Amino acid sequence: MLSRLFSALVPGLGLFLALAAAPLQAQDADAPIQMLLQEHGEIIQKSSRRTIQPAIDALRDSDLPAAKLVLEKWAAREMWVDEATGLFVYAEEVDRDTLRIFDFADAGAIAEVPDEGYDQLKPNSGIRALIGSALVKFQLSDPDPAARLAALTALERNGNESHLPVLRAAIEDEPDAAIRARKERIERLLTISYGETPADRIAAMEGFRGDLGVDARAKLNPILTTKTEIFAGEIPATRNIARTLRPGTDDLSRMAAYQMLVEDGKAPAMLSEAALLSAMQDNLADGAVGGVPVGQLSDPAARMRAYLALAEAGTVPPIPTEPEIDAALAAHSFAEVYAEPEPSVTSAARDVLKSIELQVGLNQFFDLSLDALSLASIYFLAAIGLAITFGVMGVINMAHGEFIMMGAYTGYVVQQVIPNYTVSIIVAIPLAFAVTFAAGVAMERLVIRWLYSRPLETLLATFGISIALQQIAKNVFGTQARPLTSPGWLDGAWVMNDVVSISYIRIAIFVLALIFLGFFLFLMKKTRLGLETRAVTQNPRMAASMGINPDRVNMLTFGLGSGIAGIAGVAIGLYAKVTSELGSDYIVQSFMTVVVGGVGNIWGTLLGATMIGFLQKGIEWFNPSNTLAAQTYMIVFIIIFIQFRPRGIIALKGRAAGD
Repeated sequence: MLSRLFSALVPGLGLFLALAAAPLQAQDADAPIQMLLQEHGEIIQKSSRRTIQPAIDALRDSDLPAAKLVLEKWAAREMWVDEATGLFVYAEEVDRDTLRIFDFADAGAIAEVPDEGYDQLKPNSGIRALIGSALVKFQLSDPDPAARLAALTALERNGNESHLPVLRAAIEDEPDAAIRARKERIERLLTISYGETPADRIAAMEGFRGDLGVDARAKLNPILTTKTEIFAGEIPATRNIARTLRPGTDDLSRMAAYQMLVEDGKAPAMLSEAALLSAMQDNLADGAVGGVPVGQLSDPAARMRAYLALAEAGTVPPIPTEPEIDAALAAHSFAEVYAEPEPSVTSAARDVLKSIELQVGLNQFFDLSLDALSLASIYFLAAIGLAITFGVMGVINMAHGEFIMMGAYTGYVVQQVIPNYTVSIIVAIPLAFAVTFAAGVAMERLVIRWLYSRPLETLLATFGISIALQQIAKNVFGTQARPLTSPGWLDGAWVMNDVVSISYIRIAIFVLALIFLGFFLFLMKKTRLGLETRAVTQNPRMAASMGINPDRVNMLTFGLGSGIAGIAGVAIGLYAKVTSELGSDYIVQSFMTVVVGGVGNIWGTLLGATMIGFLQKGIEWFNPSNTLAAQTYMIVFIIIFIQFRPRGIIALKGRAAGD
């Protein structure tokens, strides 16, 4: 019974196996791409970075339509090899034990098969990088601009000599002007390193004269790298010498030169203190070393006599004498030698780099000036309210910084209620003005109005108020910095080139400072409040006799200055951390800005902020690692400046100046 059943099943099993094998036979083993893979099959399966490059190059340069597919699937670890036939396929996993395999020749599906008969190729990161470099050839001509840009990025990172002809061919057919310009730039960069002749390399360098790109400097600097070499006798004329080093000069000390000879095996070693002591210990006999009693070996000269005696006896190695050292140095030449052997190439690279360094220096100065203007606009915003309360009214308000802090916290609270950052900032600016205006009016009515013409008492009272406001802020908001987030359209920076850039937040603060300059000038020159403020400032009694209420004017003026400080707090909060100490970070600079510019003059405040901003950035540039020292030097300079210009840059004249 079993024999009859087995006889019936055998033909069916054979038919099943034949049908299962039939799809595999559909794979074209004679296809050009498969034959190429078989030719390099051994090194492909070994996947060694040291030996794999010929296989990758053969696929890249084959001009076969399927070559790109092979490289992509190989890099993605989707290439498999049939262990029985050695044919290469690519596959996708159907389930844990089953693969759907495809033919490289026509990208057609072959069959679904068990995975135990196939070996997956798993190239490491190094091999994948080499494959990615080979794919550049196909990506440079891809119809998708994003793919072409990705290829150019890969070339910038890992471009080599083999990419030059491919890149040059791709430039001619590039339809996009921006991508074409980038291709041409990368072509020149690769030519600098891999050009066929020195003339080609020099011509490529000339294209970067005065260029600010970091990539250009990254290509030119290695050409000028040097290493110190030692030559027996004269320096060969065939070597590209950067400079000759003479032992005994500042460039190369005498002993450093001799030590180089020792390390190079061209001279015997000098005697170190450790070697001397070791020789003393190893050759101690009968209470003496080399005939010198142990009691005398504490003297360095005695130890040297003992060592020389041991050397003469052949017990220890001899040490070079001074004449021998001089002779060894005289018999050799020392020089810094360029890694680049062609002198014309290094000369051109040095010349182009000088032109680049000049442009970089000019642009760094421009970038520093932008930073200084940005800082000046921040100081101007912080000081413009003080220019009213102190410059116009003559009130020393030490709590002015806390009004800035109140404005910043107002912006933070608004953002907790209105999550849209753009809308919240639009709402926060007038609300901060209202809050700090009310706080300023309350402060003037309750404290300041009783202390006019009493500057010391005003200073002490407002200083106490500033401490109280800081403590209230700590109690309400805590000591942790609170975020005041800028709108998304203020993220990032305006990048002019690889050297010059400025953040959009700083640009916004600069524009806001200009707006408030115009607002202040309009207020003081064109409005009734400005006219009354100037009248009360110059002659309160005469202003009162003309029907102006000095108390009301002082109240509104103080409130206005405080309100502007609140708006400045919102702007500064976008740039700095919002804490209870935010205002104290700007109060000193605010007073300096007003005093240096000229008390009571808005143009003077503007010039004072500009001078302090440039001064601080200039000092920080000379001493970038210590901002505290920079501020100290700045204060010292301001003190000296006031000695010569006690009334500031623009001094008031006539009654307003108290003359």
